[in-house]
Amino acid sequence: MKIIIFGASGKTGALLVQQALDANHHVTAYVRRASSISIEHPELEVVAGNLNDTKKLKEVISEADACISTLGGSSLTRRTPEIVDGIANIVEVMEQVGTKRFIYMSSIGAGESRFLMAQPIRFLIVSLFLRVPLADHNANEKRIADSKLNWTFVRPGGLTDGALADNLKFGSDITPITITGNRSISRVSVASFILKQISTENLFRKAVWLYE
Repeated sequence: MKIIIFGASGKTGALLVQQALDANHHVTAYVRRASSISIEHPELEVVAGNLNDTKKLKEVISEADACISTLGGSSLTRRTPEIVDGIANIVEVMEQVGTKRFIYMSSIGAGESRFLMAQPIRFLIVSLFLRVPLADHNANEKRIADSKLNWTFVRPGGLTDGALADNLKFGSDITPITITGNRSISRVSVASFILKQISTENLFRKAVWLYE
């Protein structure tokens, strides 16, 4: 399968690239700087470009079976309009060229998942720590959900550099989030979960929260 990964130079994105290659997929890593990708593989194509370059986006997306975004801002206090606009561009191009499958890595607390969280966790996560990043994710999710794409929103808990989890906890957008202890999940586990979704229709046009 031909996969495009946006955010491939990030911690989760890099793990996803490697896992996809290990699973014999052809991977296109769309990044701002080609030098940010250190992996070398015959089935890996690195494309350097901006998210506002719709011509280049169309060139790569038109060849893809699925697109995955692990894009995210690096600040808890500043919005990232370039990513919000970029996601809108990706969605528009996907609709134009007919590439339907889009998996978007969001966060617990985005969208309706905020109402599935018990207090005081909801207040701490949604209103304090992740208020700004969640505003971006909410904008991106709305744009994707309003499209005709076969999307899935993956909303992990706090990301760590831990090992692959043996027993993930996940649920749909109508399943209460019963977090009593650990509220985190390893990036490698998130990458593994995302990769599995490209070959199944079970979560088409659904959001799922995820933690260990």
